Amino acid sequence: MLDDWRVVLANRPFLLFAAAMISSSVLAFQVYSALPVHAARIAGDSATVLMTTVFVLSGVIAIAGQLRITRWFGRRWGRAHSLVAGLAILAAAFVPLVAIPGTRFGVWPAIGALLLTAAALGIGAAAVFPFEMDTVVALSGNRLVATHYGLYNTIVGIGILLGNLGIGALLDATREAGMSALAWAVLVAVGAAAAAGLFALARSGRLDAPVPVG
Repeated sequence: MLDDWRVVLANRPFLLFAAAMISSSVLAFQVYSALPVHAARIAGDSATVLMTTVFVLSGVIAIAGQLRITRWFGRRWGRAHSLVAGLAILAAAFVPLVAIPGTRFGVWPAIGALLLTAAALGIGAAAVFPFEMDTVVALSGNRLVATHYGLYNTIVGIGILLGNLGIGALLDATREAGMSALAWAVLVAVGAAAAAGLFALARSGRLDAPVPVG
């Protein structure tokens, strides 16, 4: 058992990949975290209706578009670069909220920006998830796959927990300072940095070939 963990922990490309993909999961999770908070701020009593719309939109994209999105990305870029493109979409998803962070231009433009963000997050997540799982298998070298999955989910889960705590604090602090757009800009920057790191891994070929282990 300990030998198995030593093998997985010595798999440097796998660990780098897991670290880069924390941002992907954190950004995608904001449909259930930051977006409901934002909806309450811009829609008031209608926030429940707005968030129901967001969840329906995300669900429709996931159910109706998953296979089409996966096939399109796979044919165009292959597994590794599809991951980079998907993560870039997740980062860019928050640009509408940087441009329209509140109701200064009216409630409807703010709602439109929120829905655009939700749709882009759905597309980005649909593009990333299948290739993400395939890459974990590839980087495991088809050995100790379950152990790799377990560690991967642990790393990403801790990242989501810490990321959500940080994002929540950032949203509150920037709103109190009258700089709500800054919080969304930080999410764009974090996603862009992760996409750049993932691109470097893909360009080096470390996401394409199975990694010999053990």
